[in-house]
Amino acid sequence: MDRDKIILLFEELRVRLMIIAGAVFLFAIISFTFSDLIREVLLMPANMAYAGLDAEGLDLRLIFLTPSEALLANLRLSFITSGIVTLPLILYQLLALAITATGKPKRSAFFLTVIMYLLFAIGLSFAYFVVLPFALNFFVGFSGPDLLPSFSIARYLSFTTSFMLSFGLVFQMPVLFWFLGSIGLLTPYFLRKNRKFALLIIIIFASILTPPDIFSQVLMAIPLLLLYELGIFMVYLSWRKKRRQEQSDLSAG
Repeated sequence: MDRDKIILLFEELRVRLMIIAGAVFLFAIISFTFSDLIREVLLMPANMAYAGLDAEGLDLRLIFLTPSEALLANLRLSFITSGIVTLPLILYQLLALAITATGKPKRSAFFLTVIMYLLFAIGLSFAYFVVLPFALNFFVGFSGPDLLPSFSIARYLSFTTSFMLSFGLVFQMPVLFWFLGSIGLLTPYFLRKNRKFALLIIIIFASILTPPDIFSQVLMAIPLLLLYELGIFMVYLSWRKKRRQEQSDLSAG
């Protein structure tokens, strides 16, 4: 790559980063105005867990332990929300730049962005509607007549957002497999041959992320297994495309 092209790429990177930063800050401001509503949505799983307690007349209330904790927690929540909302833009800007550098058509960045964000959204939804309620029910279950749960706003929001974002990242497994397959580090044969080891790793991973009950671990392990199988298919697609390109180059030579 010559010097002029490198300079152009760095200039394009600067412009794209400015677009990303502007969008994130704009939506963070908008999200901050709706921080109460967003917090209520994140509180719903905890409210359901709290409703199962024998605490008649008591309502769940978040507390803050320092004067600035509530403000800082809402600011952090606003930027996290903004990052989730603007993630398609962020992904597209970064992928378009990377694909431009490799000389491939930019439409690949659009399709890859759609796939990655769709998987991310599925991961967030699965965590929020399925796994998070079970996790909160398990932890709240340690309460008693003289031990009632009180959640700090900063720690509760940090727990729920980190929990959900981790699932969104885990659901990127097929895309990661596709990338590793496209550069020749993974093959469909290797993944099929080592499926039993992958199953063991998935079970261990599910037992770490979820409360120690079989039902929650199964709920986590099943989608991970499906993602692994989808990853094998993605690797097969990249491997087949690479083989066809190699055969085409040989024929042309």
